Amino acid sequence: MCLAIPGKIMSISAQLDETFRTGLVTFGGIQKEVNLCMVPEAQVGNYVLVHVGVAIGVVDEEEAMKVFSYLKEMGEVHELEATVS
Repeated sequence: MCLAIPGKIMSISAQLDETFRTGLVTFGGIQKEVNLCMVPEAQVGNYVLVHVGVAIGVVDEEEAMKVFSYLKEMGEVHELEATVS
């Protein structure tokens, strides 16, 4: 199953070309460098949905926490730790 995981942008790397803009995103304590080319409006502190290392959309904090809560209930967070780090 493919799904997008919500994470919070902690920092954004300054790039001359938006195609290569990346950000450090935290997923409940797990951090990963993520490509931000599909969400040029995303800023530090925003929550984004990440699929295969690319942020595909910006969501509000309430929605991000709801999705992360569902993943915990399903027991999928341990899989996130193994694949995201």
